[in-house]
Amino acid sequence: MLEELSKGSFKFFLSGKGMSFRTGRYFLESALLGGIAGLVTSAFQWMIVSMDELVSPVETPWVRLVLPAAGAMAGALLISRFGHIAQARGTDSAVHAFHQDEDIPRTVIPVKSVASVLTVGTGGSAGYEGPVTLLGAACGRVVTRLLKLDRHAARILLAAGVGAAIAALFRAPLAGALFGAEIFYSSSDLEYGALLPSFIASTVSYTVFACFWGWAPLFSMPVTPFEKGLHLLPYFALALVITFGVRFYISFFRYTEGCFRRARGPVWVKAAIGGLVVGAIAFTCPGIRGAGYDMIRMFFSYDMSSSVDGISRMPLALLAVFLVKVVATSFTVGSGGSGGVFAPALVCGGTLGMSVGLLARRLLPEWVGIVPAEFALVGMAGFLASAVRVPLTAVVMVAEISGNHELLMPAMWVCGVAFWLNNGWSLYRSQVHARESSPQHYGR
Repeated sequence: MLEELSKGSFKFFLSGKGMSFRTGRYFLESALLGGIAGLVTSAFQWMIVSMDELVSPVETPWVRLVLPAAGAMAGALLISRFGHIAQARGTDSAVHAFHQDEDIPRTVIPVKSVASVLTVGTGGSAGYEGPVTLLGAACGRVVTRLLKLDRHAARILLAAGVGAAIAALFRAPLAGALFGAEIFYSSSDLEYGALLPSFIASTVSYTVFACFWGWAPLFSMPVTPFEKGLHLLPYFALALVITFGVRFYISFFRYTEGCFRRARGPVWVKAAIGGLVVGAIAFTCPGIRGAGYDMIRMFFSYDMSSSVDGISRMPLALLAVFLVKVVATSFTVGSGGSGGVFAPALVCGGTLGMSVGLLARRLLPEWVGIVPAEFALVGMAGFLASAVRVPLTAVVMVAEISGNHELLMPAMWVCGVAFWLNNGWSLYRSQVHARESSPQHYGR
């Protein structure tokens, strides 16, 4: 009797009755995509680590001055050699390809990987997430061609590939999956059809990546529960600070990018000039080099009981670091260097959050429990949500990359306020406002 019921249930499942066909689409394709994206991202991470090991022993202040220019120039020359990917800038290109149903050449995977490692690994102030999202999108196109899928499947797998690559690189599978559905729109809209495929691809991608690079979070910080509702007031002040910080970041980046775009000359010369500016800044402020993760680790390991730590006495100095990071990132990426603006946004948010946390702790000494490191974490979430327009991703990502899930409520509060106040501002030009604004959803 039981065996007959089991057989009947299995036949019922295979028949598709009681199950949405749309829900079950692209499962195997997404799993295959996740495996490929995980391997590609693992190889990309190996290149990053290898470049760090190659550059670190030869670094001196004078080498630090010229190295970003040499790396940016080499990366730009490599990309310009392959003219069909000259406009493959990163996340913006992946978003544009999704909305316009454009192709992403297979050569993006090796060429963009090497160019980005050359630019960021030699000291350019940028992140690896922009290149890796484009790599994930390219992996989606590879699976589409391999299995000869239709155009609708191509768009879904492109989105899932973007999420899978972020899930692996940041070791944040849920945040990556949400990113793959959220990044295409500047409003709170989602690409719903890509959500479940992105879940599958991100899970597999993260698992493959972790088998090579471990399961630990990207960062770690002490975990304390959030039990002071009144602390939402200084967090509201943080949201206001982030709102204006994001506007400055986007405005200065767009202005710098426009200046370099209008300037005459080869793209590799422009990239070299941007690299020289970054090298000059790094000569006196080396912390702005690269993605800036060392600065985030410093924030998270901050000891409140320390009376000699210079950071505790210099919230204004942290604001200066924020300004310098914005300038360095704008000259790195805006000049044509191969890198992303997502990771610098995390650093900028952490810097502003740490500054506000230190100031709140000084001005409100009777409010027990104000932890500047927690403000840094929440600031990262708020800045990311506001500048990149991904509030769900931001809340989940900072929890996953830090291993701290106790700050979800203040992160939601700051992300919600900053996202709402900065409506109409985005780092990515290719984002459209909502699904009905995308060419792929006209008339649907």
